[in-house]
Amino acid sequence: MAFAFTEINGGVTAPRGFRAAAVRCGIKGETKPGPDLALIVSDVPAVAAATFTTNRIKAAPVRVSASHVRSADIRAVVVNSGNANACTGTTGIQSAKRMAKAVGHNGHWRERQTLVCSTGRIGRQLPIEKIEVAIPELFAGLDSQAGSAFARAIMTSDTFHKEIAIEFPVSGKTIRIGGAAKGAGMIDPNMATMLCFVTTDATIEKRELQRLFLHSVEQSFNCITVDGDMSTNDTAICLANGQAGVPALTPDHQSYETFGEGLNFVTRNLARMIVEDGEGVSKFVEVHVKGAATYQDARKAAEAIANSNLLKCSWYGEDPNWGRIMAAVGYSSAKVREEMLDIFLDGVVAVEHGMASSTPPEKLKEILENEKFTVTVDLHLGSAEYKVFTTDLTPEYVRLNMAE
Repeated sequence: MAFAFTEINGGVTAPRGFRAAAVRCGIKGETKPGPDLALIVSDVPAVAAATFTTNRIKAAPVRVSASHVRSADIRAVVVNSGNANACTGTTGIQSAKRMAKAVGHNGHWRERQTLVCSTGRIGRQLPIEKIEVAIPELFAGLDSQAGSAFARAIMTSDTFHKEIAIEFPVSGKTIRIGGAAKGAGMIDPNMATMLCFVTTDATIEKRELQRLFLHSVEQSFNCITVDGDMSTNDTAICLANGQAGVPALTPDHQSYETFGEGLNFVTRNLARMIVEDGEGVSKFVEVHVKGAATYQDARKAAEAIANSNLLKCSWYGEDPNWGRIMAAVGYSSAKVREEMLDIFLDGVVAVEHGMASSTPPEKLKEILENEKFTVTVDLHLGSAEYKVFTTDLTPEYVRLNMAE
């Protein structure tokens, strides 16, 4: 079924009843200008869904937010950039709790009704005093038009801010979904070095929101990779405050599926932006494995291709080295029969029945000269498929990551 969504301005503040603000409190230091502390507030209690990094080394704000999100309702999300507050021990935990407490104190709600996120350099204690002093200024600047300011404040190595908002009709009214994200490096499936914030004015139970949001993350942020590294701070949060005035979305509601697809539309677009902004990248590559015997086989093969440094280097060099694709599929542990495998570059056949096609190498090379192209692998063993967004590997990426 095709769903029609209208893109609108506003990002996380496009849905009714959400405001945001951003200020500079000095976390990033004097050499990096711009805001480094941001806040989203729901004017009324909102239900929250979230998912966090699967890295066993988890930053302090991840641990605190994972506890707070169990609350029946949430009022705010506070985010700092320039410092990850990761690997900072019990002091880091206390700093994350102090962030939540300061927001709750100024907003007149409980500490547990605030979620906390941090992004930036690992291993440095968070200058919590600077944040506490800046919280009143954040509240004073809350505005329903500040979605873009929020998206800019959470950037670290990003080269552009990432936001989107949509609306769609339901029961004679409209539901809106807005989102903002950050991320450019340390990007790997099972979240990535990324923070994502989604807001909606739909009315939906916490359990159903969690189910739909987890599915949406699985179809978006868990399908991207830039460099194969996974962060300590990855977090995706969704808040729903019910201010659209539409009846509650339950599984038997006619618009329940539409809402789920709306979430997918927002998160997929944000995920794509993250990959397009990958550190030092020059190519955006969509890897599509189809015809797999199982979903897991399709995923294993796609991720092996997308994470291959050999392939990433050849893509940067605009070399249609399909042998490296064959090798990646072969070591992925996915079920494969070499003589049945086909490979296409932007729909042009490169490999047929496991051997070189008759397509001239020059034509394949022309495809890789484009900034964006698709690698499709058909295993011809079933109907399962999987897609991953990835990039090339460039000397610029190495230069950017030689030091922080």
